[in-house]
Amino acid sequence: MQLNKITAACIMSLAVSHVAYAQKVSGIVEDLSGKPVANAKVVVVNSSQSMTTNELGQFTFDNISKGDIELHVTARSFSHNNYHLEVTDTDLTGVLVKMTPSVMEVIDVHATPLHSSNIESALPVNVIAADELRMKHASTLGETLKHEVGVHSSYYGPVSSSPIIRGLDGPRVLITQNGLDVGDASRVGPDHAVSSETATAQQVEVLRGPATLFYGSGAIGGVVNIVDSRVPKALDDGLDYMIKHNDVADESEGAFSLNTSSGNLAFHLDGLWRESNNYEIPGFSETENAHQEHEEEDDHDHDEHEEELGSEGVLLNSDSKSSGFTVGTSYILENGFIGFSYGRTDREYGIVGHSHDHGEEHEEHEEHEEHEEHEEHEAERVYADLKQDRIQLLSELNFDEGVINRVASKVAYTDYQHQEIEDGEVGTQFKNQVFEARFDAYHREYQGWKGAWTLHYKNSDFEALGEEAFTPPSETSSVALAWLEEKHFDDVLVQLGARLEHVQLDTSGTYEVEHHDEHEEEHDEADHDEHEEEHDHEHEEMYFDAQEFTAASASLGLVWDYQSGYNLGFSASLSQRAPSSAEVFSKGAHIGTGSFEVGAIYDVEYEDGEVHFEMNDQSLEIETAYSLDITWRKFEGDFGFVVSAFVNHIDDYYYQQNTGLFFEDEHDHDEHEEEHDDHEHEEEHEEESEGLPIYVYQQNDVDMYGLEAEMVYQVTPNLTTTVFADYIKAKLSDGGNLPRIPPKRIGGQLNYQSENYAAELSFSHYFKQDDVAQLETKTDGYTIVDANVNYYLDGIGDDFVVFVKGNNLTNEEARVHASFLKDVAPLPGRGFEFGVRGSF
Repeated sequence: MQLNKITAACIMSLAVSHVAYAQKVSGIVEDLSGKPVANAKVVVVNSSQSMTTNELGQFTFDNISKGDIELHVTARSFSHNNYHLEVTDTDLTGVLVKMTPSVMEVIDVHATPLHSSNIESALPVNVIAADELRMKHASTLGETLKHEVGVHSSYYGPVSSSPIIRGLDGPRVLITQNGLDVGDASRVGPDHAVSSETATAQQVEVLRGPATLFYGSGAIGGVVNIVDSRVPKALDDGLDYMIKHNDVADESEGAFSLNTSSGNLAFHLDGLWRESNNYEIPGFSETENAHQEHEEEDDHDHDEHEEELGSEGVLLNSDSKSSGFTVGTSYILENGFIGFSYGRTDREYGIVGHSHDHGEEHEEHEEHEEHEEHEEHEAERVYADLKQDRIQLLSELNFDEGVINRVASKVAYTDYQHQEIEDGEVGTQFKNQVFEARFDAYHREYQGWKGAWTLHYKNSDFEALGEEAFTPPSETSSVALAWLEEKHFDDVLVQLGARLEHVQLDTSGTYEVEHHDEHEEEHDEADHDEHEEEHDHEHEEMYFDAQEFTAASASLGLVWDYQSGYNLGFSASLSQRAPSSAEVFSKGAHIGTGSFEVGAIYDVEYEDGEVHFEMNDQSLEIETAYSLDITWRKFEGDFGFVVSAFVNHIDDYYYQQNTGLFFEDEHDHDEHEEEHDDHEHEEEHEEESEGLPIYVYQQNDVDMYGLEAEMVYQVTPNLTTTVFADYIKAKLSDGGNLPRIPPKRIGGQLNYQSENYAAELSFSHYFKQDDVAQLETKTDGYTIVDANVNYYLDGIGDDFVVFVKGNNLTNEEARVHASFLKDVAPLPGRGFEFGVRGSF
């Protein structure tokens, strides 16, 4: 019903719009030496008209209305150019647009309401697109982006890794698709995969820093926006495809994206298929032999090693299968477009670190019992079965008359679920239904000011059911109003913005928690059986009041083009975030993170050898961040750089504090006792009695600061070198470090480009992380070396590339400090990838 209302409103807007195009505008795009620039894209701003220059650099628009217009011209290896014209009653010909070469890749950003590129923003922005995105593409979003400046990966195995921006992730980093929330469960826990794919994306954008002004509470740490053409915006025709295979995980993948048109209708179809096995781990044979030699001296270490690697030197439960497709269509108008899409994603992936430990039985049983244990382990494979259906409606309409000259509408409905399956049985099921609508109304320029008003509504109905449902079902709804303005004062661009958002967090009324009798082991076996019948399924019901928050955001941004080819960006912002349901209401075992999570409404107490959870009367505070960013850029000529520094002070920051206590499920302990004799039980109890470490959500003030730098030098017309580095420091204001903060990093690459082939050699060195939180362990440093070669073949469509890629060429054993599974899941060993990609 809501979709029908929005569609009707868009159609009514079309009916009342009046457009009168008459004149022709034509010209040529040249570089500074006077050579024509072919394949430059020329766009008439605030219209649907765009075209690409021919081999002579020429362009022509036949129907342009009278008045002031702006041409936005982009071309690869050149800075962007905005050219202002006045169209009168006669045709305008001979327009000359000059382009300045740039060693930095300049790409338009879709994630911000007002037009900008990655070098014109007050906040630093990463954008990867075209060939760069195809070469960096991995099976997860986190691994795809982990080499970007200021971005790391949470690395929960190869199938559920999310991006970390400046040390922040989870509910503080929003993942969007074409500007709207992807609507999965990846913000709840690191073991939940991001449902959106980059295989069929046009580009991926990363806003490094607070973006609550555009996206609300969930973007206080930044935004990752995946841009694709599922809803076509123009009458394009083309086919892109890719097929590849890597040996480290025996992974095969195929993807395609098709755009075509008929009359004023544009159509889109894309598809993806991927399948992989458990991936290989570096240094297995040497480590295995060393452990075998010291078997009698250190059985426990050997058991942990076996659990981690499995019997064949691979990471257990790291396999996956993925498939999906998207269909979309749009009606292209003279003053815009309106379209919709439907997408389906199916994914089955192993949950790393979530398997039973049979290491001790493997050591202590006879040979035939070892075989039985191995078969049992295989039978008890743990994996997630993910399904998502997503409908999107996008429209953009431009108007020649009135105060409002452009209206952009975005609507999405997402139905997401995934089941965690163990030994063929569904253990836990997660569901998330998300409806989101966003309307941006742009006003006509007034005394140099350009701006937009935004109305943004989102509703998320989240539910977790089953053994590992550590947070109760909840519904989160928000409605927000935002206003953004910008104006050029000579060489200074000033950007102002404010947003007011109301958030309501409501549980479904009751939360069932299994009740454990701490004195069960005092009963004899007969009394215990009777006791178990009476109490095994006893539950307590807990009632929660709805939590309401009002979050405000405001920002001031400046971009000063103080010299040709240079600028300084400055941003000061106040951002507020309402807590997530998991941060407030959690109370249960989260096996994915290997912890027992407790929400902020509880106090954890330890008395007489028992752990107690009591609801507290503490009021929940909204999280407030005060942020300063400064960015210095040089983007023209043979040498370019982007250097950023940031400082964030966050009041009432929600974080998980390790209590030093452990939670053990007594019922599971009793079942285990029945399966072993007394001697085995003693040793097993000695190893497992501690159970899961208890983490409780607390609030404290936090200070974060850091530096980020990237420098590019064009050594010769064919050879380019790049160096980058980043550093993050995150401390509690009253002392101590935040946990899982990525370490210092430095990296570089050499790129060689010729007419028929391109080659790249890169390295990334991660320093040892010893700035750790209480009860957190240090992580050794490591260096990863990668390389790739592309060979371009003519005569097969518009573009045909054969590529080879080598990852971790030195077979380094590397463990990601930010990962919950750093002790279980090292990065993959040396691997090679082969494939072809192309377009028609």
